[in-house]
Amino acid sequence: MAQEVVSAHFPATKNQDDHHDHQLLQYQCIKTPFSFSPSCKVFFSHDPIKIVRAKGQYMYDENGVRYLDCINNVAHVGHSHPMVVKAGAEQMELLNTNSRFLHDNLVQYAQRLQATLPEKLSVCYFVNSGSEANDLALRLAWEYTGHKDVITLDNAYHGHVSSLINISPYKFHQLANAEQSKSVHVALSPDLYRGNYRQDHPDPATAYADDVNNLIQKAHEKGHKVAAFIAESLQSCGGQVIPPAGYFQKVAQHVHQAGGLFIADEVQVGFGRVGTHFWAFQLQEDFVPDIVTMGKPIGNGHPMSCVVTTREVAEAFKNSGMEYFNTFGGNPVSCAIGLAVLDVIEKEDLQGNALRVGGYLMRLLEQQKEKHPLVGDIRGRGLFVGAELVRDRVKLTPATAEAQDIIYKLKEQHILLSADGPHRNVLKFKPPMCFSEEDADMVVEKIDQILTDIEKALGLQMPSTVHTENGSHKRNVN
Repeated sequence: MAQEVVSAHFPATKNQDDHHDHQLLQYQCIKTPFSFSPSCKVFFSHDPIKIVRAKGQYMYDENGVRYLDCINNVAHVGHSHPMVVKAGAEQMELLNTNSRFLHDNLVQYAQRLQATLPEKLSVCYFVNSGSEANDLALRLAWEYTGHKDVITLDNAYHGHVSSLINISPYKFHQLANAEQSKSVHVALSPDLYRGNYRQDHPDPATAYADDVNNLIQKAHEKGHKVAAFIAESLQSCGGQVIPPAGYFQKVAQHVHQAGGLFIADEVQVGFGRVGTHFWAFQLQEDFVPDIVTMGKPIGNGHPMSCVVTTREVAEAFKNSGMEYFNTFGGNPVSCAIGLAVLDVIEKEDLQGNALRVGGYLMRLLEQQKEKHPLVGDIRGRGLFVGAELVRDRVKLTPATAEAQDIIYKLKEQHILLSADGPHRNVLKFKPPMCFSEEDADMVVEKIDQILTDIEKALGLQMPSTVHTENGSHKRNVN
């Protein structure tokens, strides 16, 4: 079910809430309706929600209706967390200026951030968004290697600036007449459920890494040289894809042999979300990328981000002769907020919560897979979980309309969830890290009922029990 583009129109309205006087008076001054960025799609465009406040894992509309937020990996430690708000407000009262002035916050935050990373990742560049971070990462790789070509994964999304749209198939595949840049090469997404090499393959990590190596060799044959391989440590827009163990290590070996660098995009999955580790790339044992980019959760909604790399890469960038400066990157307020986010993650054991609650959510969803034929696959790490819906478990026919139906029916019951992936059939869980087992119970209970109703309407049933060769009973779920 395709989402339509909706323009935001604000008619004159009477003030019903003193708390929102200023906002409503601004709207009252508008004589005619206006259009806001028609290229921008809002959540639930058929019946959008106006959110006026939020706290923890909950958001509230203008009528005071509370919604459980399963979408916002941006509000990492919870919406409007008092420690984060206080840190930002107190620093804003003292000073906010650019990073060409010395300030303790910048040094302290860089040290705290580096302490969470492998030792060789020791140089920070502070910027304002995940898009800026990934764009700068490409510049670092181009300067260090002297090469231009970039390898990206199919269905990847890395940001909205021009350099990143070029390496984001999730975006450029949407354009009917788009021409892929000759310096960009798209590797297979390492999807063990729907990809070329699946869970029954004897060595999917090597098979997918060999695909990257083949792209490198083809580029060399055309006289091109690879500057970087970039990947989200866990693909989000691509459908909550968890790469097989050993994949990054094998890819890095091929890329390094070609003189390129490995960029790990942690914009959506970093800061303890995966539960077992602080960074999602650490799920690949003994693997260290050359560049790490981060954003979204780094500031709990405040516009900040960071690129961290090695001393060697940073020196090469400096020696290019072009000064790099970012007016607001690393300003005192941003760094105060960043420090507060790290404090909250540690003091409230949010990484541990992601491990515990994420595991609990996965178990609940696995039970739904055993019960509902529409649930084809459950995958995830920590509080980064996907449920892929299919109409046929053999053909893997995407249940796109059903996924969209579910998220709208959940919204009617005050639960906010999204569906993504190349077929828009993967239910995506990436809630604030304070998400609880009670929250998981509630949302899965609602999904269970909605699936039951949809399957009844479609006449879908779980496959019947079949006999195996040894005479035992086994449910056929393929």
